[in-house]
Amino acid sequence: MIKKTGILLVNLGTPDSPSNSDVFKYLNEFLTDGRVIDFPWLARQLLVRGIIVPLRYRNSAKTYREIWDAERGSPLKFHTEDLTAKVQTKLGEDYIVEMAMRYQQPSIENALEKFKQEQVHRIVVLPLFPQYSSACNGSVIEKVQHITSKWLTIPDLKLIHYFYDHPKFIDAFVARGKQYDFDAYDHILFSYHGLPARHLKNGDLSKCHCLKKADCCAKIETINQHCYRAQCFETTRLIAEKLNLPKDKFTVTFQSRLGKEVWLEPYTVNVIPDLAKQGKKKLLVFSPAFVADCLETLFEIQTEYLELFEEHGGESIQLVESLNSSDLWVDAVCDLVK
Repeated sequence: MIKKTGILLVNLGTPDSPSNSDVFKYLNEFLTDGRVIDFPWLARQLLVRGIIVPLRYRNSAKTYREIWDAERGSPLKFHTEDLTAKVQTKLGEDYIVEMAMRYQQPSIENALEKFKQEQVHRIVVLPLFPQYSSACNGSVIEKVQHITSKWLTIPDLKLIHYFYDHPKFIDAFVARGKQYDFDAYDHILFSYHGLPARHLKNGDLSKCHCLKKADCCAKIETINQHCYRAQCFETTRLIAEKLNLPKDKFTVTFQSRLGKEVWLEPYTVNVIPDLAKQGKKKLLVFSPAFVADCLETLFEIQTEYLELFEEHGGESIQLVESLNSSDLWVDAVCDLVK
């Protein structure tokens, strides 16, 4: 009997096209997820469908059009497709490798249904988010569990919660960094996707550690082992250590803040002007929360942050390409799922 393993690689999601209507649909699905905006159901629906999406979708569609590839479409999607194909080739015929998006297409439901029809004996789910957050990893895990809970026969199910410190993941980003001459840059940013500070505080079971002091995330301990911000700092430490970066050469920041409430600090949008005012002219930016280049890297960093930097006297921002479907990243994924 041949026992096959189903491998499901899940990324966040992307609209079907950069049209206003498709972006409107995507944002509604994404932002009404209770793990993304953790308000009561009715308040969340009114906020998202009545205020946030109507005010944002046209501008969001415009930014998607800036990064959309004429032939292949969404960078997030086609980089994940390329990764999936390479992982399938490397793992071989004993595995069935599928990709899915948490929001929109291809769906998690369809991928799991394929595994079901193929009668795989085991399913391994890898949310493609290195550092754990309830809004990303938690949402994928919850969705998979919700779908499979309705199956009469549930196969062996392995859920990979995070991989922020996996040696091969770190090596893949180190290899990306080694393509650049660090001496040619005045400073290096490690810019991670932001989250409301409330999300982290709610996850602190002790209620006496999270964001209570400036260095609460400085190292991974039992009390903060599942903390997104602490995992971001640890990812940075491991990459910087392998690249021999002096501590005064780099800064950890958080981007993509939405609304007026407090998000994870320091904010990238505050640090960039400060660096320019200090006389820094050239920045190199890593974004190790993203394993595929997407709106947040290709537009937010390369366009919006560059304009901000130039406004305050800076000259250039160089984005370190994400892992996408690089050979070292393919090796890392295969190691994780096996």
